[in-house]
Amino acid sequence: VQVAHHVATLGRDAHLRHFAVTLGGALVRLSPTVRYAGPGGDAEMYGITFADAGQHLEQRLFVDHDTPNCRSRVGYKSALSGGDARTVWIGDVLIRPEATGTDTYEYNRNLILTDEAHADSVPNLEILTGEIVGAGHASASGRLEDEHLFYLQSRGIPLDDARRLVIRGFFGELIARIGVPELQERITTAIEEELA
Repeated sequence: VQVAHHVATLGRDAHLRHFAVTLGGALVRLSPTVRYAGPGGDAEMYGITFADAGQHLEQRLFVDHDTPNCRSRVGYKSALSGGDARTVWIGDVLIRPEATGTDTYEYNRNLILTDEAHADSVPNLEILTGEIVGAGHASASGRLEDEHLFYLQSRGIPLDDARRLVIRGFFGELIARIGVPELQERITTAIEEELA
């Protein structure tokens, strides 16, 4: 069991890049929070989650835009495999009246690999001023596309290898954002072990 709360306060023109990688645990709840203490703050929050049978993995984010001219980007992806595998993602972004010039976007994508797995995804966006640059949110959950697997199989790739390639591609965008080759390789290897 793991419960963690990460809190960051960004000063004037500060940049934060936060990554959360959760690859197991019976019950995990991670709650990252970002606040701004000066204009020009820029927060990027990314997460990778792989839930196996019997695991319950949660991410509950909060981005509090209370300062003018700040930016946030949130992107989380989860894969779920096995009986009672469950993920919960709640992304709360609040743009307060004084946070004019805010630019924010958040998304969550879930890849359901077995029938018994369950993903909850709740993007919340509360905008209290009309003077923003942009604000949006998105959520999608789905299974492996038969067409993707067929395409790879038609090129001579066995089904299990094709599944691994598609899942690796699903996480690849976020892994590439880490920018530390040793860490990227370690996470990619850990995901491969999950798939095995």
